[in-house]
Amino acid sequence: MRVVDAHQHFWDLEAVAYPWLTPADGPIHRTFDWPDLEPELTASGVDATVLVQAANSVEDTEAMLAQADRHAEVAGVVGWVDLTDAAAATAVLDRFAADPRFAGIRHLIHDEPDPDWLLQDAVLDNLGLLAERGLAFDVVAVLPRHLEHVPTLAERHPELRLVIDHLAKPPIRDRGWEPWASLLRRAAEYPNVYAKVSGLNTAAEWETWKPADLAPYVEHALEVFGPGRLMYGGDWPVSILAGGYQPVWRATLELLAQLPDADRAQVLGGTATAVYRLPEVS
Repeated sequence: MRVVDAHQHFWDLEAVAYPWLTPADGPIHRTFDWPDLEPELTASGVDATVLVQAANSVEDTEAMLAQADRHAEVAGVVGWVDLTDAAAATAVLDRFAADPRFAGIRHLIHDEPDPDWLLQDAVLDNLGLLAERGLAFDVVAVLPRHLEHVPTLAERHPELRLVIDHLAKPPIRDRGWEPWASLLRRAAEYPNVYAKVSGLNTAAEWETWKPADLAPYVEHALEVFGPGRLMYGGDWPVSILAGGYQPVWRATLELLAQLPDADRAQVLGGTATAVYRLPEVS
């Protein structure tokens, strides 16, 4: 089984601007590079990783692809283009299109003042540029309103593979359920929609969370998506805020322990490999 972590980040505070990242973020307000990540992957038996954008900039995408050039374990990169500008988006997509590791696009929609940012005519149209090129689009669905938009995107572009990051941040800390559960079920009705079992520790109580706190939400995701449309992600180094890589990895294995081997293999690597069309690790 090829194990793929479908959601990780690097950032270099001296090379790229990350407006959201401030000293208030404590232990993650520093540069994170390959030597920080490699021991975590080795300890967990992770074979490949997907780096995901952490800034709405081409510079961030370039930095991630440079990491992929240096480290074969970086099998995919989810970068960024300006989805409000067709000409600019086309130019960047054409620039990177030949790189098999260029797997998808994300925009930090949760940092936009307008929760309906995705529904702009230009954005809806330009998502078609991704579909034409076989790229995926990661949806940062932090608010219920964000998750509400997923069916709209799925209907507008049925050939576009949509990936909901972090199971849309379920209300674990408050032990909530709705509207998250119904909205996730609605999104899962579309066969071109997938989701990441990732980022759940930081949706729970940072200091005291345990796998049992996450279990109902993961079970619901398995029910509505099935393992073939779910993928594991460590969300490192953000995960450091609530325990770090190894607690998340161990919790994930515990939460998937009751699945048949083939289903567990899907979540731990098969789905990410298919959705992001990852090349084999050399």
